[in-house]
Amino acid sequence: MKIAQIAPLQECCPPTQYGGTERVVAYLTDELVRLGHDVTLFASGDSSTPAHLVSCVDRALRSNPSVRDPLPYYLMMLDEVRQRADEFDVLHFHTDLLHFPLIRSFSHRTVTTLHGRLDLPDLRHFYTAFADVPLVSISIEQRRPMPPVSWLGNVYHGLPECLLPFNAVAHGGYLAFLGRISPEKRPDRAIEIAVRAGMALKIAAKVDRVDQPYWDTTIAPLIERHPNVEYIGEIGEREKTRFLGDAIALLFPVDWPEPFGLVMIESMACGTPVIAFRRGSVAEVVDDGVTGSIVDSVEEAVAAVRHIGAIDRAGVRRTFNRRFTAERMAYDYLALYNCSKYEPVPANRVALPPPDLHVAA
Repeated sequence: MKIAQIAPLQECCPPTQYGGTERVVAYLTDELVRLGHDVTLFASGDSSTPAHLVSCVDRALRSNPSVRDPLPYYLMMLDEVRQRADEFDVLHFHTDLLHFPLIRSFSHRTVTTLHGRLDLPDLRHFYTAFADVPLVSISIEQRRPMPPVSWLGNVYHGLPECLLPFNAVAHGGYLAFLGRISPEKRPDRAIEIAVRAGMALKIAAKVDRVDQPYWDTTIAPLIERHPNVEYIGEIGEREKTRFLGDAIALLFPVDWPEPFGLVMIESMACGTPVIAFRRGSVAEVVDDGVTGSIVDSVEEAVAAVRHIGAIDRAGVRRTFNRRFTAERMAYDYLALYNCSKYEPVPANRVALPPPDLHVAA
């Protein structure tokens, strides 16, 4: 099958540090190539991929200080995709809603995965206007605010099985917070949980420009006040293995409708259980009592920390292997591609029946 993957341009694929969507696109692309498909990746030129790379900007936009407005670069990329659309059996977009007006004539050969929150009021009007475009959610909960649209399926994210090795023992003796410093991610709540549980907390997170005031006025003073809390900054893939693997648990105290939460399955891959608040996708990703604890308050989170030793780390990894590998993700998407109504271009195809599908329409 000839497949186009259209990635965001904010980060390279895969990102060197923070970046969820581009990371998922990279893992999916790699796995589709491994399975024998002819894949073209539209992404930043500093991406690393076994697919055919179409460089849409020289380097990721976030790492380019000369870029002030990302929109022109996205429009140039999408115009390139539109001009080459007939080369592909299916075009898989990961660019939110920017491409919708450009794909009207061939939307039946497209799949769009929505990676972000969908509860913003203006989005309802937009998706109502484009109700025929085939969409994929990354959790069933993500769909809740949407009007009637053309859901093709639901596919949970996945990671390469060997990316983050299993760690049977948490040598570090600390709690971990990984991701982004922002009010909806609630690092302040993570600090409170660690303080009340009498545990060390390590925070590995980036601070976006828009969140700098929140860092300056709320989080930095809390870290300074509590010697058990250490901020280590933004980390890359290599550092994640030790950071997550040596943690007793990952704290995921979100206070927003999280569409998926990639860090939760990164933690599970290491065998590290997750203590997460019941928001957004959490109840779909965390198996309560098996891969961690789902809580509704700081008090419950503190209690979960004190009983985290009851969670079998090997069982956490086994659940990851069963539910959240990149191979499973790729087979799920292939099933959806095969459901798409397209006229195939002349090409040798690879017929690979998907095992044990997790696709939900």
